Amino acid sequence: MADGTMLELGRKILASQPFSVLLGAELLGLAEGASELSVPIRPEFGQQHGFVHGGIVSYAADNALTFAGGSVLGTAVVTSEFKINYVRPVSGELLVARATVVHHGKRQAVCRCNVFASEDGNETPCAAAQGTIVRLSTPG
Repeated sequence: MADGTMLELGRKILASQPFSVLLGAELLGLAEGASELSVPIRPEFGQQHGFVHGGIVSYAADNALTFAGGSVLGTAVVTSEFKINYVRPVSGELLVARATVVHHGKRQAVCRCNVFASEDGNETPCAAAQGTIVRLSTPG
């Protein structure tokens, strides 16, 4: 599948996820073995100290990991597990999550993701994640 076609399909999949639509997520890039996803930072995403809630950062990492894994496994995939390290509190205008496939077989892919807070085009690392993406079993 050509990268442009893969990105178009990925955007349709993202648009079919009500939670992603609620957050305003956008798939910026999708190619075999890699994805890039953004989430605009809104005031209602804050926690009590004024930073972006970790759940929003975690969402960005999880979805970027899953799109990267799906790029090599097919569209019927889910996250089996993932781990995230928050390296600094998040503020800014935009979250950007970039994921790549480390290794994959027929049924699962291990992926890594770096998440950045962006403001005025300057990116600051805020989290690193790793996860396993698995192909859904088909009945019968």
